[in-house]
Amino acid sequence: MERHQVGQQPNALTPEQSPQHRFGYTLRELRKVRRLSLRGLADKAFMSHSKLQKWENGDRTPKDRAEVELIDSLLRAGGILVDQWERIGSAVSASGLVSVSTPHVSEASVGLATAASQQAASDHEGIFVPARLRDGSVVFVALDRRAMLRGGMGLGAAAALGVGTPAAASSNALPGLRRPARSAAAYSGTPVEHFQRARRLLIDNDNLLGPSRAVVTAREYIEIIKDLRQDAKGTDRHALMELQTQYAEFASWLYQDLGDFDSAQFWLDRAFQWSHTVGDGDLTSYVMARKAQLAGEMRDLVDVVDLAEAAQRMARPRSRLAAVARTYESYGHALRGESTDSERAIDDVRNALDRVSGDTTPWGVWLNEQYVEVHRAQGLEVLGKHAEAAEVFTSAIQSLPDGYHRDRGVYMARAAVAHAGAGAPDEAAAVGLQALTVATDTGSGRIVRELTRLDKALVPWQRQPEVAEFRAHFDGLLTHES
Repeated sequence: MERHQVGQQPNALTPEQSPQHRFGYTLRELRKVRRLSLRGLADKAFMSHSKLQKWENGDRTPKDRAEVELIDSLLRAGGILVDQWERIGSAVSASGLVSVSTPHVSEASVGLATAASQQAASDHEGIFVPARLRDGSVVFVALDRRAMLRGGMGLGAAAALGVGTPAAASSNALPGLRRPARSAAAYSGTPVEHFQRARRLLIDNDNLLGPSRAVVTAREYIEIIKDLRQDAKGTDRHALMELQTQYAEFASWLYQDLGDFDSAQFWLDRAFQWSHTVGDGDLTSYVMARKAQLAGEMRDLVDVVDLAEAAQRMARPRSRLAAVARTYESYGHALRGESTDSERAIDDVRNALDRVSGDTTPWGVWLNEQYVEVHRAQGLEVLGKHAEAAEVFTSAIQSLPDGYHRDRGVYMARAAVAHAGAGAPDEAAAVGLQALTVATDTGSGRIVRELTRLDKALVPWQRQPEVAEFRAHFDGLLTHES
């Protein structure tokens, strides 16, 4: 007998009420026919039980087509669920409605906005933006892209979201035209070399211009690589599978920076599954470490340390990847208030830097002194050592190489929060304005998330001119409840 938490009983859905209710009703009936519990289906799909429960209850519309396709495949639905999901999007686009979703809050005292997240690949799909409600809080709202462009919005918000950029355009300019089969002979060199170069360019593009311009392309390339694998054999097929895994991890990172944690978890789960197919121990260890990093960013006090420790067990002893996982473990201990364990872990990583610098694995090559110091500062800030955290952040930012535009913005936003915690509102507002510029340039949800914390932390000093200026500019980035 399937169990549900109190307050989470299955809704009595009326399929005729809306496409969303029809999708939930069909999903529930198909699952029952296949004799699967909700938790059993969630485990098979590497998805959260609560997310699937919200889909079935008609409380939430799936945002990611790949997730719907996966569930459709597991339930052997023959495309029925995908078709019904597409009808939800068509109905929303036709109505031009704006719906306010539940705030993503990870601390009771600080309402964290989930970031300015571009969810859509075409004008027919919705886009999630951070919005200011009348009570002053910041939440996600779903906007129809075309209605938004017709109605207009703040230039800062439009820039931060990448609205109107090439990445926002549909990846299929002719919807009725079937995509031709991919041929390896179409590429100079090999397809693997081609998409390896493309991935490196996308990574550079992401740090300079932000994730919204790269995520659509990364998703499209995953599908292209899957097409190419159909006719590939031997080492070529294995190399394409490894590349597909790398792109899935990269897509997860892009969604993480956009602030879409559900999609980030989904693509990390796919990468973890595919890495086992590849049989690359280092790649599997790296993906597990990334799971710990994402759990830390979500402030998941239960999983973050356990995932980091699991990644260390999977990594080669005394390797760079073991040190990467130990870094994320340090932050997990800080989130739990375990100061001694956090400091011990970060000291272990600092002492290991010289030893692991010669590790030949291609994963975690960015692990250097500045990266470790930034994570030490994160832990200090969480532990309430604000002044020390602000000092460490400032030093690490000054040492960042050129080209790390988005990362610099994230670190400045976190430094600003630390300054506010240390009782230095003027410095916090000044650094926050610099981070706001990067948020506008890149659409990074991680920056918006930190600036939302800063906006709340500065309320006691809101009448000071510098603070008022920051809060006004930040407010201009947001859409507003009418």
